[in-house]
Amino acid sequence: MTEHPRIPLAGVIGHPIAHSRSPALHNYWLKRYGLKGHYIPIDIAPVELPELIRSLPRLGFVGLNVTIPHKEAILQIADIVTDRAALIGAANTLIFRKDGKIHADNTDGSGFIANLRQHAPQWAPASGPAVVLGAGGAARAVVAALIEVGVPEIRLANRTRPRADAIRSDFGAKINVHEWVQAGNLLDDAVTVINTTSLGMTGKPDFRVPLDNLNPKALVNDLVYTPLRTQFLIEAEAHGATVVDGLGMLLHQAAPGFERWFGTRPDVDDATRQAVLSL
Repeated sequence: MTEHPRIPLAGVIGHPIAHSRSPALHNYWLKRYGLKGHYIPIDIAPVELPELIRSLPRLGFVGLNVTIPHKEAILQIADIVTDRAALIGAANTLIFRKDGKIHADNTDGSGFIANLRQHAPQWAPASGPAVVLGAGGAARAVVAALIEVGVPEIRLANRTRPRADAIRSDFGAKINVHEWVQAGNLLDDAVTVINTTSLGMTGKPDFRVPLDNLNPKALVNDLVYTPLRTQFLIEAEAHGATVVDGLGMLLHQAAPGFERWFGTRPDVDDATRQAVLSL
């Protein structure tokens, strides 16, 4: 009797998860490159997470993407955690190794940088300060990435100060924490401005930070991608800034996991963007 090799399975876990565009992205890549495999959304409640994660490799899963609310909790389940995932305090990519160990990584920061490099190749992050708005898990990944590419100062503002102070404590002296009401005053000489909050997302409160002082030579990025062109980006562009939407970060952060699970490094190009936007 001949044993047939298993078709690799991967997916994204969250709670809820029906909104995720990751299945469309990964299944597009599988079809594009003619690879065997399937990628599915899996809704897992927090109380079920440890038990279900351990069961998935037995069903043929080779890895997962991880989204809210599991990105922090998954670190307590993984057997191996990369340094960057540990520093950020969250993981978004799991690899189920052949030796049975669960390997957790965070590719959000590399996806963030790759998106900016692709769409604003003139960006020179080391040439001046960055302003980061928000202090959640995405902000931690962004801060780590900005430090890695040589940003000399990061001005951080969050609606609740303690979370921003925690980032300052974890990441060091390049972080200067400011009150949220002062956010608009931080922009005048900043060369990079990032919204990591959910403000401006469809169904969320508006983004109300005034951009009157925005440096017209700045690169402005919104991690929100629903809508693709947020009011924040529209106003920043009207002030002369270069703007980059958040969809590219989603695409680029997904590529390393896809490569590990299915054996091919996918291209993040216009065809990929259109495949995801066509949903």
